[in-house]
Amino acid sequence: MQVKQTSFVERLKVLQGQAVAQTLTAIRHGVERETLRINPDGGLAQSPHQKALGSALTHDFITTDFSESLLEFITPPEVSVQKTIAQLTDVHKFTVSNIGDERLWPMSMPCFIENQDAIPLANFGSSNVGKMKTLYRVGLKNRYGSMMQAISGVHFNFSLPDEFWQNWLEKTTGEQADKDAISAGYFALIRNYRRFCWLIPFLYGASPAICGSFIKGKETKLPFKKLGKGTFYLQYATSLRMSDLGYTNSAQSGLNICYNQVDSYIASLRSAINLPSAVYQKFAGKKDGKYQQLNANVLQIENELYSPIRPKQPTLPLEKPSVALDKRGVSYIEVRALDVNPFSAIGIEENQFYFLDVFLLYCVTHPSEMMDAEQYHETELNLRAVVDHGRDPQIMLSNEGQSLGLTTWALQLFTDMHKVALVLDEANNTDKFTTALQLEKQKILDPSLTPSAKILHQLVSQECDNGTLGLALAEDYKKQLLESDYQFMDAEVLAEHARLSIEKQHIIEQQDKVSFDDFLSSYFSVADV
Repeated sequence: MQVKQTSFVERLKVLQGQAVAQTLTAIRHGVERETLRINPDGGLAQSPHQKALGSALTHDFITTDFSESLLEFITPPEVSVQKTIAQLTDVHKFTVSNIGDERLWPMSMPCFIENQDAIPLANFGSSNVGKMKTLYRVGLKNRYGSMMQAISGVHFNFSLPDEFWQNWLEKTTGEQADKDAISAGYFALIRNYRRFCWLIPFLYGASPAICGSFIKGKETKLPFKKLGKGTFYLQYATSLRMSDLGYTNSAQSGLNICYNQVDSYIASLRSAINLPSAVYQKFAGKKDGKYQQLNANVLQIENELYSPIRPKQPTLPLEKPSVALDKRGVSYIEVRALDVNPFSAIGIEENQFYFLDVFLLYCVTHPSEMMDAEQYHETELNLRAVVDHGRDPQIMLSNEGQSLGLTTWALQLFTDMHKVALVLDEANNTDKFTTALQLEKQKILDPSLTPSAKILHQLVSQECDNGTLGLALAEDYKKQLLESDYQFMDAEVLAEHARLSIEKQHIIEQQDKVSFDDFLSSYFSVADV
């Protein structure tokens, strides 16, 4: 039995050893990018999901999220960063080539929307599973309003190879790399991510301003300033998408989801799914013959839990995520704290991949103690402070109960992350990881280099509305994509994917043998085993 490695120095030595380091060439990434379709005037597109893009229910790369107008592009897990970027770019090019004069909104916070009823809910067809996906969205609209659901983000999927876990666990804990030990390793990463994830909106937050239509009728104590005809901003905000006005759910604040072990995480998640809500009881049953939500519990299904990171395991048809985790353990993690990068036609830049690899591997390497409710609350307060006023020169965060300046803490993290970046550089015969780290460090030293500061500078210096800037970027990116060449998947290949996805949807619809009522009853009555 190996001696357990408990300090960062000890664990870094294990990472630097050849047995572990040589596995770092096989880190895999996938991206899920959300974007609204908009009309040439900047308004939200009201057209249905185009048939040329295939079936949103069954397409591997192109689907919809909350709304018919809210596209989601998905890339499969790949080792090569360049391949993932090429795949994502090809899907963007194919899409803009098949949506007429519509554009893709290049920001996280929505364009001008008159009211929430102008946001058409996603339609996944007539199958029971398709109806369930739409009904889930009906529930989201009733519970939180459609405006919040029109927010876009980028999800970054990250997994370490089995060979890494085999060598890492043997040398740090003495354990065999079975599904439970690997899951524990990913949960250690998740806890550290939550401790340090305030760094993500500081570096990549790009939503310091919002359209006035988004906060119409909402109460807020935030000190907004008005710009142009209807743009509101916070001077030091980084990611209003992640703020209390954005993609959050205050009703979930008391759930106490536990990130210490996969078993406790699943148990706390299932508890929330089965916990009746007095607030949502008003949407129970049918209204005018139609359901208003999937159920009246705090969470309708597990996907309703809002979190800046999720442990993931690919699911089988109709399999619940917690069942997949329980049976097969954690396969990868999904980083959900990234704003859409408005300076990229595809919402994310190459440098972000390399930095996130360093950051997430640092979260694996750094010792990760179990987290109690008070410590978890501290991470929430730090995240909230940074999204609201992260570029304030005087901002202080809390590190294990001790007040610490953001810049001081960030520079400490970068010093340690540099050591991890060197290991990744050597293993991959490159300098891209240390280069990425150095570029991001400049934002710590000079916050005016952050995306949120650059966006705000453009808006204020030009006295420009958020919508005007977003529309100009959308037009530029559409032209850029249309003029680019396909790199990995061409139009013919993607058209065939679209055709096959429509066939798959038809097969699913033809296979239904029970009523929707019976389907729902069966889905929620099946034991989670």
